[in-house]
Amino acid sequence: MHKTVQNLINIKNKIKAVSADYNTIKIIAVSKTFPLENILPLINYGHLDYGENKVQEAVKKWSEIKKDKSNIRLHLIGNLQTNKVKFAVKIFDYIHSLDSIKLAKKIADEQVNQSKKVKIFIQVNLANETQKAGISIDQLDELYNYSKSLNLNIIGLMCIPPESESPNDYFRNLKILNDKLGLKQLSMGMSADFMEAVYNQATYIRVGSNIFGARD
Repeated sequence: MHKTVQNLINIKNKIKAVSADYNTIKIIAVSKTFPLENILPLINYGHLDYGENKVQEAVKKWSEIKKDKSNIRLHLIGNLQTNKVKFAVKIFDYIHSLDSIKLAKKIADEQVNQSKKVKIFIQVNLANETQKAGISIDQLDELYNYSKSLNLNIIGLMCIPPESESPNDYFRNLKILNDKLGLKQLSMGMSADFMEAVYNQATYIRVGSNIFGARD
């Protein structure tokens, strides 16, 4: 068995040991920067969810594969610039990084142009970190309501907690905000903290190095 497949199975087993809802938790294999030969064993194993953080890289890497394997679900987990929205809507099935009115409008217009709807998470900057993307908590309701008025399919919230602090409080807070909006999906947790995210009822976790190994 290929090492990446074994790594994925190990992660699934860890989640299974602590969560009764383990079957509903989607593991996004974050394949950014990794070439296709590293990813193919997982595709052949039948894994469906993959994450990229650059639109151009995703288009180059996934366009042909998605023609053959239309059930693969591609997730944009990085910042989305408005000038890349056209390409993002075309290649991605999920966008985890909606964080502004301007971006919401652009996605909505592009979805009409392409007759395609993507599933969207609003990224929340819980700690108001200046170097990080994400909407502030006090602007979240406005963005959510505006997005709904545009008929965007907002399925949940996403966050990336500060690296220097325990993620638990941030995950807990995001869950509370998610519940207040009546949303069902939660995108949180990466290689270093996915178990804490699972404890706080994440439904999508974004795991890269724990599956593929360290990036160069």
